[in-house]
Amino acid sequence: MSDLQLSLIGLGVALVGGVFAYNKWQERKHRKLAERVFRGDHPDVLLGKRQSETVQAEDSDAERIEPVIQPAAQAGEPEAYAAVPGSAAPADPQGLRVAAEPPQELADPAIDCVVRFESAELIGGPYLWQAQHQSMSKLSKPVCWSGVNERTGVWEPLTAHGVGDYRRLRAALQLADRRGPLTDAELTVFLNGVQRLADEFLAVADMPARNDVLARAAEIDRFCAGVDIQIGINVVAAGAPFAGTKLRGLTEAAGMTLREDGMFHAGDEAGATQYTLSNLEAAPFAAEEMKSFATHGITFTLDVPRVAAGPRAFDRMIAMAKQFAGSLGGTLVDDNRAPLADSALDVIHDKIVEIEQRMAEQGLIAGGPQALRLFS
Repeated sequence: MSDLQLSLIGLGVALVGGVFAYNKWQERKHRKLAERVFRGDHPDVLLGKRQSETVQAEDSDAERIEPVIQPAAQAGEPEAYAAVPGSAAPADPQGLRVAAEPPQELADPAIDCVVRFESAELIGGPYLWQAQHQSMSKLSKPVCWSGVNERTGVWEPLTAHGVGDYRRLRAALQLADRRGPLTDAELTVFLNGVQRLADEFLAVADMPARNDVLARAAEIDRFCAGVDIQIGINVVAAGAPFAGTKLRGLTEAAGMTLREDGMFHAGDEAGATQYTLSNLEAAPFAAEEMKSFATHGITFTLDVPRVAAGPRAFDRMIAMAKQFAGSLGGTLVDDNRAPLADSALDVIHDKIVEIEQRMAEQGLIAGGPQALRLFS
């Protein structure tokens, strides 16, 4: 056997050994990542302390406890990025302290199914955004991807035009909205999609228990259905229909604005809608048609779960409705066209107070970020 043949054989053996060693190194690195992601000392962010309360309730045969939704952090609070209880905020490669979990507006364990998604290697944001968009495009519930930007050390949402690189990410799927709770089929699409992305990017995804997610979604939906109230007050014409020009003049004087949904909106100091004014008849309001517009009735509507300080907003709405009725020559009536006495309005006011109290008892603030998401 020639020296050339011996050299080639030796080179082949060295190459095979190098590939084997590299594969072992990669396997060890990903095993360490998996152990870090799947370690058992972190709490169940979907159920939290409710698990221990449920066990106590079962032992004592007590009534079922309604789910408590942790209120979202308010703007300006010092702890804007709250970590999961019991978890330490890790440091990024540059030595900066990074919040253990994203802020609630990106991933809220109280109302989202949150999947922890971590990789040993950097993942380019644009590539992950495109891949997840293809996998999640059929979901009807909102889904938000967020990650720690490796350059800034800050949690941020993934967007179509983002340029960040990430190792630590979260995928958050909303559990319920006004269309109902998250379904088993949608959860399957979401979890399978996340797992495919983990395989594609050599990442590890910490999947939650399917039954726990679906049970949590059903609980949230049941509670929300019990407080999902909209109050409508109609002003109907006693004789001639209301002229569009006069309607527009009254709304502008009241500071209301006509939006694309065909309704006039009354906003608070921050611009959030307190109540709306719509046409009692089928046609929506349109700016270019108000000069020739006429209607036999209008409706003031207060969406109770979506409005902060609902009782005060209701009082302002009623005062405005009475002002419009006097200016237009109309009458305040309910949906059955029965006149609304002040005593009936007082009962409605008290009902709004009760609903807000029920929501607050479960940690859900009317008009807050969580309520705006759930009642959408």
